[in-house]
Amino acid sequence: MKKQFFGLLILELLVLLTACNPKEKIPLVVFAAGSLIQPFTDLEQAFEEKYPDINVQMEFHGSIQVMRHVTELHEDIDIVATADQALIPMLMYEVNMPGTDDPYADWFLSMANNRLAVAYTQRSKYANEITSENWWEILSRQDVKVGLSDPRFDALGYRQLMAFALAQDVYRKDNIFHSFISQQFSKEIHLVDMGDFKIIRIPEILETAKNSHIMMRGSSIALISLLEAGEIDYAFEYESVIKQHGLEMLSLPPTLNLGEEEFSNNYHKVTVQMDFRRFSTVDPVFIGEQITYGLTIPSNAPHPEEAALFIRFLYSEEGQSIMRRNAHPLIYPPTGDQLQNLPDELRDFLSLK
Repeated sequence: MKKQFFGLLILELLVLLTACNPKEKIPLVVFAAGSLIQPFTDLEQAFEEKYPDINVQMEFHGSIQVMRHVTELHEDIDIVATADQALIPMLMYEVNMPGTDDPYADWFLSMANNRLAVAYTQRSKYANEITSENWWEILSRQDVKVGLSDPRFDALGYRQLMAFALAQDVYRKDNIFHSFISQQFSKEIHLVDMGDFKIIRIPEILETAKNSHIMMRGSSIALISLLEAGEIDYAFEYESVIKQHGLEMLSLPPTLNLGEEEFSNNYHKVTVQMDFRRFSTVDPVFIGEQITYGLTIPSNAPHPEEAALFIRFLYSEEGQSIMRRNAHPLIYPPTGDQLQNLPDELRDFLSLK
């Protein structure tokens, strides 16, 4: 009788200990562009329901800032998703992990496309006047508050400047860029216009002037709350983000919205150069091209198998459905760069050679 009693007591203690110390979940750290917040949050919830032993930990930043967390701050990150796939070879292929000859990445998937557009609300000044023909003139008015994302940290930041530069050829007016930018920053952003080729030069210190009608934030997604609160009238955003938040959207001409493959040669006419070295090993030069998001697993990812599982889920029917529901469909069938270096479990799943 005593043996049975003590046996039951030990069993109850084991149950209590197990309840108090459940199996620790595997952390899966994902750093992604801010424009992916809504679809990736939905993906996180669906993925964790399917794989309850994995705890997805998401962080969202401007795309360049995402890269800094990997290659400069050396954080343990399992997946990187950037709004500009060109950042991956620029900032991960060309930079080796400390103490090794191995790069931070040697492949990426071209995840999705997007387009630039102007977001606003019905309360925005001149909302009843703005069109695809006069948007640049309205955004240059000093009584109009315009939100910009910082080109030193965010891919949309340098893309919005490209759109203004390209607009000069589209509308045949050579003062569009200057009219919008002039006297808005303590140190000027310069446009070198050579006719068929334009170079935008960004200073190391970029702060808005005291009476500027421009409000700048570290990422484009941070401008949404300012727009919804009426603190700004207009903001450059990606079409997917505007649709997700139910905002008014002014579509830009395909010749300058950076979203159409057929106009890629036109986009190539503009380049953004940073007049500083935020990254000590690469030249911060960004060439105008079709907006394409990139996705990779860093070479030093602490949980590469779980990272591959997440990407498999992303490209599954359920994952693709989530992305479409958020107005951000995947490029499918998948394409990318140096796909021969993909992990076997991804190469087999995606049927890539």
